[in-house]
Amino acid sequence: MAKSKYEYVKHFEQHQTLLRNCWIVVRIDGHGFHRFSAEHHFAKPNDLRALRLANTAAAGVMNDLSDIVFGYGESDEFSFVLRRDATLFKRREAKIISTVASLFTSHYLVNWAKCMGEGCPLKYPPSFDARAVCYPTTENLRDYISWRQADCHINNLVRILVDWNEST
Repeated sequence: MAKSKYEYVKHFEQHQTLLRNCWIVVRIDGHGFHRFSAEHHFAKPNDLRALRLANTAAAGVMNDLSDIVFGYGESDEFSFVLRRDATLFKRREAKIISTVASLFTSHYLVNWAKCMGEGCPLKYPPSFDARAVCYPTTENLRDYISWRQADCHINNLVRILVDWNEST
């Protein structure tokens, strides 16, 4: 930043630093995705093109940010695990979550036509929010991933049953 008399305003910024020696999980979630998937005619219960698109976007995030060691996704949600000793943005929470969410969105948009095909034009851009949580032990991290996997299983069973019920 250029040295000027206005530089003092930077002192109003607050930085929440995520705890050291903890696994950082950044979970992104699609904003208004029920409407988004309906508007874009995603197949129910699971649109393979949309799942491929989300996986492609997540792979892009993981390629861009080397501190991410694991990603897990289902539906419009993805969790990214950063190493316990991650130094990304000096562990500043706002920088990490905004970067992960914007990179995911960018990769999602850039890969839309390739994954969704010519027959599914993008009507409006999606958006994703993000949150970061620190897990102090590997057991806590494992339990988090188990929770997301159980949620995925339950949600898929519900989607399949609803879809089956609507088709009969």
